[in-house]
Amino acid sequence: MITDVLIRQAKPKDKPYKVSDGGGLYLLINTTGKYWRLNYRFAGKQKTLAVGVYPAVSLIDARKKRDEAKVLLAKDIDPSVTKALNKRAARTAAESTFQVIALEWYAKNQHTWTESTAMTIYRFLEKDIFPWLGNRPIKDITAPDLLAALRKIESRGAHEKARRCRGYAGMVFRYAVATGRAERDPSADLKGALAPVKTKHYASITDPKAIGALIRAIKGYTGSFVTKCALSLAPLVFVRPGELRHAEWSEIDFDRKEWRIAAHKMKMREQHIVPLSPQAIEILQTVKLMTGHGQYVFPSIRSGSRPMSENTINAALRRLGYEKEEMTGHGFRSMASTLLHEHGWPHEAIERQLAHAERNAVVAAYNYAEHLPKRREMMDWWADYLDELAEGAKVLSLRS
Repeated sequence: MITDVLIRQAKPKDKPYKVSDGGGLYLLINTTGKYWRLNYRFAGKQKTLAVGVYPAVSLIDARKKRDEAKVLLAKDIDPSVTKALNKRAARTAAESTFQVIALEWYAKNQHTWTESTAMTIYRFLEKDIFPWLGNRPIKDITAPDLLAALRKIESRGAHEKARRCRGYAGMVFRYAVATGRAERDPSADLKGALAPVKTKHYASITDPKAIGALIRAIKGYTGSFVTKCALSLAPLVFVRPGELRHAEWSEIDFDRKEWRIAAHKMKMREQHIVPLSPQAIEILQTVKLMTGHGQYVFPSIRSGSRPMSENTINAALRRLGYEKEEMTGHGFRSMASTLLHEHGWPHEAIERQLAHAERNAVVAAYNYAEHLPKRREMMDWWADYLDELAEGAKVLSLRS
């Protein structure tokens, strides 16, 4: 029988040779290394099983693998087939980890999200889910496993982020179920397990006198000219900040006086029409002299091939002296909604202009032009109203 000393002293020769240990186990020695092999018969045929490479597989380990193979043979099971099945199972498990499936799901759905949404989802998965669950086979992940990862997010006080990560993880699990790599979605068992999230309201100014002061401050902005134009346009169109900074010249129709935002850029995934008031047209014509040669209306100061940074508008408001608790780029939406409702404009027209979700999904696919004549009238009135507030005049509702 082979000994450890014999194995260590065995040197390669001109031709490969074997050193037998008994029971069909032997060490094959050649110029590239020392390999454990097991000869056996199954179904009347001579076969050889690769047991491992010395010294990674020791003499004791090799004998143990030989004995395990003998047990299988006694049960009329082919050790080579068992090894192949185990190898395939290990490979399948490696290809079916949460991270592998999540990245596959992400790649298939990325084109349906806005750029900012796609970046947010990837960042959440990479920083808050993958470190704890990424290398786990997805079919083995339980609700307590997922909850433990989400609790780490909650421990930082990021309750809203924990809730959203649960939602994204649930989408990955459901994709795994649909593709046959998991049996169920454990995120569904966590309903009520996370701390409740307080409704977050974006800071906004709704007092007419304060709005007038804000518009005057914007007119006096002394930073980047492109930023000033974006800041000046924001209250006139009250779109979401991401929609404003991703505005492209190909979407602006000066003849029809409207801005048509493609569905893939919108939160509700439907085309959105923004009627442009004379004041908005003037701002766009002015900034076009500087940026009209490129793709974006408001490009990044570092690269014309990218849109303005998501923090630019808020940073400009801070430069004007408005703290984040007072006013944000998103706050122009609630500003417009509050004042337009107070002045009697139809709720349906306001909601449609804000591009809020529709109750009827079928209607929503075709209603981007709904209430458009009234919305054009409303947007012109709103621009004039802001001008009057900026001039400090007492404004009476044209609706009243």
